[in-house]
Amino acid sequence: MQIQDLPYPDPGVPDARSGHRFLWWLFRNQLGGQLKSLAWGMLHFASVSALPFCVGLAIQAVVDRSGARLALAGGLLAVCCAGNALGDTFLHRTAVTNWITAAARVQQLLARKTAVLGSALTRRVAAGEVVAVSTGDVEKIGWFVEAVSRFTAAALTIVLVCVALVVYEPALGVVVILGLPVLALAVLPLLPRATRRADVQREKAGRATELASDTVAGLRVLRGIGGEELFLDRYRGASQEVRHAAVRSARMWSLISAIQVLLPGLLLVAVVWHGVHLAREGRIGVGELVTVYSSVMILTYPLRHFEEIAMAYSFSRPSATRAARVLALERATDTAGSRAAEVPAGDLYDPATGLLAPTGRFTAVVCGDPDAAGRLAERLGGHPSEQGESALLGGVPLDELPLQSARTAVLVQDKDPVLLSGTLRELLDVPASGAVAAQDALAAAQCGDVLAALTQGSVGADDPMDARITERGRSLSGGQRQRLALARSLITDPEALVLDEPTSAVDSHTEARIADGVRTLRAGRTTVVFTSSPLLLDRADGVVFLHDGEVAAVGTHRELLHTEPRYRAVVTRETDEETAAHEERVPPAAGGPEQPPHGRSAPDGERTRKREKTPDDALLVDDDVLHRLEEIEETA
Repeated sequence: MQIQDLPYPDPGVPDARSGHRFLWWLFRNQLGGQLKSLAWGMLHFASVSALPFCVGLAIQAVVDRSGARLALAGGLLAVCCAGNALGDTFLHRTAVTNWITAAARVQQLLARKTAVLGSALTRRVAAGEVVAVSTGDVEKIGWFVEAVSRFTAAALTIVLVCVALVVYEPALGVVVILGLPVLALAVLPLLPRATRRADVQREKAGRATELASDTVAGLRVLRGIGGEELFLDRYRGASQEVRHAAVRSARMWSLISAIQVLLPGLLLVAVVWHGVHLAREGRIGVGELVTVYSSVMILTYPLRHFEEIAMAYSFSRPSATRAARVLALERATDTAGSRAAEVPAGDLYDPATGLLAPTGRFTAVVCGDPDAAGRLAERLGGHPSEQGESALLGGVPLDELPLQSARTAVLVQDKDPVLLSGTLRELLDVPASGAVAAQDALAAAQCGDVLAALTQGSVGADDPMDARITERGRSLSGGQRQRLALARSLITDPEALVLDEPTSAVDSHTEARIADGVRTLRAGRTTVVFTSSPLLLDRADGVVFLHDGEVAAVGTHRELLHTEPRYRAVVTRETDEETAAHEERVPPAAGGPEQPPHGRSAPDGERTRKREKTPDDALLVDDDVLHRLEEIEETA
């Protein structure tokens, strides 16, 4: 696999039982690239290690006044330099390829897992951990996978050089063979402590990343309630903890690096001291002493890879463990499904709550518990509950369908949809039936002002579809982002569309027009809207009220306002005292104002006060008022 061939057609099925197994799986799946890197690494390290022998041969030829041997040494030196240049170039090329392809494989696996799990992923794993795994952790994992082949080449080269030194000069070669294992193993007692400190640093960095992502996501809300400084102080504290942990980890790695410099220096001193004595006794020549000395000095270069592999493993092991933990998550049901690929049609039914959304109708759902509403939306999207109950579309359990078919049949737009950076045309280029044009979806979602804002903000974009959207649509207001996301969902034209609070960030006038636009565009299609807005509720064909996880009442918005006190409390945000007072004034069965006792009429002032406190009229939408508002806006 080359970089230009990315992404992988199929990244494979990872072994996510543990971090070690995941790293080993990655290594096995890149065996071809590892062997190439090993071969070029052997050429590079062998060429570097052969240079001292060439230099020693040349010096001895000068001492012996042998021109032929001097020319031979020069030729061998040129060959070693050429091998060094060639090996180093292609070693770097293959190493970087292994690094990037390993990281890309992990990213593809994470993206596939995210697509399979959907919104259930962030409930099972913290959002900050997912971000940390998909950004920094994949690089560390790729680093270790890439470093293994270079370390293997360095280790094999050291063994070959030691054998060559023993054959070339046994008296000094034995000293080198005895000293090198000490150099290679001296840092092992320090590695567990260094690994623990690296783990602490990674853990604190993950918490800081999670805090930062949550703060950025809720920045507008934090500014509105004055909590910006509070969260900023929290992030400062988390950032300082990461800094302190990084300094503690760096101290340990600096100690390991110091040992890697000190011990080779001591070995070099021992070799020179012993070699000088041998040369003075005439047992070795000057060229042989220079050769052994230069070889020991050159060996410090491949020895550095022992430190690198230790660092790479220490940093990649927790990263691989986190990645394996995410990749080990499974959907409650098989994504392949037990039924043939089909897009069923019919009523959308949730057996866990008893919710029934008739086919082709606009159904509004009111639920006082946001968490329960979120779980219901996920079940309607094909994710079964913890008890294994799944929503049915046309009598077909969605979890028995292949994942692609389930998501084609039912589309769920959550409360915080994400807008990716790019042009508006790219944003709206989503899998769709083709029955809904982009302009119709934008019009239904009331995106006229959004298109104007995008055109003004993009230089040289005369067509709004070519206007660029910044990352997550941060240049737009919350209501504008919400409407673009709604337009994107409408374009897909699924059999059933589930919208969770699609108009929570827009004004009431725009909300009313969106309700009419969605109702018109989705005519004949099943649409479910989770909302407590009277404007949307009044335009729905039917309203379902959920209480304590079950359907408590079904009817129209106006009917439920008069007959269901709990529904009215959720929609009007009434307190318990206000609800009790309202029930005294308006008995549910009567449907009208309470009559004064003994046939006496209440004073006009009392009737006025009661009328002001009654919230029903504020929740019943007057179409004439809305039309008048539209006329005023058009005139303005």
